[in-house]
Amino acid sequence: MHNEGHGCHARGVVQRCFIVDDDERFTAVARASLERDGLAVVGTATSAADAVEQIGVLHPDVVLVDVALGPDSGFGLTRRLVDAYPNLLTRIVLISTRKAEDYAELIDDSPAAGFVWKADLSARAVRDAVAATPS
Repeated sequence: MHNEGHGCHARGVVQRCFIVDDDERFTAVARASLERDGLAVVGTATSAADAVEQIGVLHPDVVLVDVALGPDSGFGLTRRLVDAYPNLLTRIVLISTRKAEDYAELIDDSPAAGFVWKADLSARAVRDAVAATPS
């Protein structure tokens, strides 16, 4: 039975990803790397407003959110996404060029599933962050 890609797949399988980052060069590199690893990148956004709108249409399995989004906060966007799309509660992964220790308290207070340092970004790291969160 085909799922049509809407919502989360059975047993938490992550196949469709959306990237929110204001650095378009990073987004292009991340897309190529994740797709090479077998994770389909169904869309990208450079702002919080664009992300909220596109995610409602694309229904990704997981959303990668940069902590620093220019004038927007990745932490604020994470809360907006969970409010708008409750099914994403365990499906948002924060990303940053800075290490997790730099944001430890904010990450702990966030509804995001986890955090991946951009230097370690891979399909496996994303899947592991989501899998570590109870559904």
